[in-house]
Amino acid sequence: MEMYSHNVAWKVNIYVPFALRLRLHEGKVIKDRRHHLRTYPNCFVAKELIDWLIAHKEASDRETAIKIMQKLLDQSIIHHVCDEHKEFKDTKLFYRFRKDDGTFPLDNEAKVFLRGQRLYEKLMNMENSLLQTREEEGSRYDRTLVGSDFVDWLLQEGEVTSREEAEQLGRRLLEHGILQHVTNKHHFVDGGLLYQFRMNFRRRRRLMEVLSDRCRTIPESQDSPFCLRKQNSDGGKTSFLSVSPSKEIKVVSAVRRSSMSSSCGSSGYYSSSPTLSSSPPVLCNPKSVLKRQVSPEELQTPGGPYIKKTFTIVGDAVGWGFVVRGNKPCHIQAVDPSGPAAAAGMKVCQFVVSVNGLNVLSLDYKTVSNLILTGPRTIVMEVMEEIDY
Repeated sequence: MEMYSHNVAWKVNIYVPFALRLRLHEGKVIKDRRHHLRTYPNCFVAKELIDWLIAHKEASDRETAIKIMQKLLDQSIIHHVCDEHKEFKDTKLFYRFRKDDGTFPLDNEAKVFLRGQRLYEKLMNMENSLLQTREEEGSRYDRTLVGSDFVDWLLQEGEVTSREEAEQLGRRLLEHGILQHVTNKHHFVDGGLLYQFRMNFRRRRRLMEVLSDRCRTIPESQDSPFCLRKQNSDGGKTSFLSVSPSKEIKVVSAVRRSSMSSSCGSSGYYSSSPTLSSSPPVLCNPKSVLKRQVSPEELQTPGGPYIKKTFTIVGDAVGWGFVVRGNKPCHIQAVDPSGPAAAAGMKVCQFVVSVNGLNVLSLDYKTVSNLILTGPRTIVMEVMEEIDY
C-alpha cells in the first residue's frame, strides 16, 4: 500500500491551460483588440479560438471545444473581459486568460506546482544532470535524485538559504505530488534515499485532459520519466516568457491591470482595428519597443546619453516578470507591472549589460534568456538606460 498517494488532476488543469496560453500567444490568437474606442489587451475572440482548437485537433467539434473552454471558465483560468458572461459562447465575445491580467488566483498549491516545474526544467537543462539511473533495494530506477544531492543543488542555485529550508521544500514538493520516493515508502529527507519527479513536465498534454475527472498520476507512455530509457530529446522548454522566444512582443498602453476586468459597460465584442492609447503600459504583442537599435560601442561611449543601473531580482513561483528581446545588445521588451522585476525598478527599453557578473552585450536574447532561466533564483542584472534630458 502506498504511503503517499496524490491525485494530480488539478495539476493537469493548471499545466495544460498554461501551455495552451503560450501557444495562443505564439499564434497571435491572443492579442490587443479594439471595440467602441477602447483597447482590450491580451484577449481572444471566442469564435476564433474554437476555430483554432478544431484546426489544431485539440477538439473534435465545436460542442467539445465549448465544453473545454467552459471548464477553464468555471475554474477561473479564463474570464470574459468585462466579467459579464459566465458561459463560454461561440460568438465574437472577448475572453482573456487571468494570467494575462494579473487576476489568476495563484494559491499555495499552484505556487508549489509552478516552482516544481521550474526546478525540473533547470535540472533537465544541466550538462551533468542530477537526474540519473540508480539502484535502491535491488531495483533500478530512471531519472532519480539523491535527497542530499538535491539539497546541495538547491543551496548552490540560491533556491534556499539553509539545508532545513531545502528539506522543507522537498517535503512540500512531495506532499503536493511533484516528487515521490521511488517506492513511495518515505517522505523527503536530507539523506541517501532516491526520489523522482512524478510528472514529466515536457510531455505535451492534450487539452481534452481538462475534461477528465480522473487523471493518471503516473503516465505510462514512453514519455514517462519512470521508464528505464534514454531521455527523449523532443521536449520543449518552459519559461517565464509570455510568448515564444521566436516571436516579438510590444508594450501597449492600457488601464491598470487590476481594473481591466471592471467598469466595462456593455462592450467586449470583436473588432479588428488595433489602436494604442496613452495610459500606463502592460504586456502584449507583437513588435519591438525600441525606436532604433543601439550598438554596444554606443552604449559604452564615455559621456554618452546612457546611465548604468544594477538590479537584484528574486524570482517568484512563476519567474522574474520581464521579457528580453533583441541582439547585441539585448533589451528589456516588456515588464510585468506586478512582477519582481518591476518591483526592483526594471523598465522597458533598458539594454542588458550583464547577468550575474557575465557581460552579455555580444549575446542574443535566446542565449541571455537561457542564462537567466538556468541560473539561480536571485539574479543581478546591469542595464543601460537612456538619460531623459
